[in-house]
Amino acid sequence: MKKVKTVASKRRDLPGKPEWLKVKPASGEEYHEMRKLLRTAELNTICESGKCPNRGECFAAKTATFMIMGNVCSRKCTFCNVATGAADPLDRDEPRRVAETVKHLGLKFAVVTSVNRDEHFDGGSGQFAATIRWIRRLNPGCGVEVLTPDFMGNPMQLQKVMAAEPDVFAHNIETVPRLDPEVRPQASQQRSLTVLKRARQLASNTRIKTGIMLGLGETVAEVVEVMKSAAAVGVDIFTVGQYLQPTPDHHPVLKYYSPEEFDEIGKLGREVGLSWVESGPLVRSSYHAREQSESHDKAVTSE
Repeated sequence: MKKVKTVASKRRDLPGKPEWLKVKPASGEEYHEMRKLLRTAELNTICESGKCPNRGECFAAKTATFMIMGNVCSRKCTFCNVATGAADPLDRDEPRRVAETVKHLGLKFAVVTSVNRDEHFDGGSGQFAATIRWIRRLNPGCGVEVLTPDFMGNPMQLQKVMAAEPDVFAHNIETVPRLDPEVRPQASQQRSLTVLKRARQLASNTRIKTGIMLGLGETVAEVVEVMKSAAAVGVDIFTVGQYLQPTPDHHPVLKYYSPEEFDEIGKLGREVGLSWVESGPLVRSSYHAREQSESHDKAVTSE
């Protein structure tokens, strides 16, 4: 973290969070009922572990992004609030509990992500596949989106996930390649692009999705190059959102982009060949995931 702290010390003059990023604190009866339900089922969500600014809205609407395989990650990305360290063994009953919670909530579209489990023999790919199949078994007609790690580039692990036929396969690039060593030192854009390309080759009918955060020190030109690369490997849906520093020990925010700048970046993404770009300050990969998927399909159908 030494390098990150050095950058932060040079940007102490950064203005406070702008108005368009301020949201009401998570509260309300529906929010607390959702938290209780997840605790009872012994399930984690990236909404809480990642301190997502939209968690109040999503929980109130009885939606959440389930985070399987525990809440301790094997990697140390400087943007992420999820704890790192040695994780517990995988819970083989977890896929069933996720599916039962999806049924209890009456969801028509379920989103599942995970921590990295690099130490596990299959990277957790089997847990993803089992979760997809359990959701389908208990919730016929429910759409499923998975947001997976890169599985360290292992094609067999990716194939295991794709064999379960998710409706949307997502893996986030997160930032521009120049910043990978600072932001996600155990990953790389080239590996992520290879994962996305293989996913497209393995399942032509599955929508392929990726996303990045802005405000980490990238330039717009670098963002456009990332979008070009994503389009070239077959990405259908691309999300762009504002990075928010979860704690003082994480990578600092170096720029707050305005809504107008996000609109322009979204336009540039469509110009380089991406069929659907969701770009805005509060956009997150899984935020309004069902709406993103449906909007993409309508846009493609109308072409």
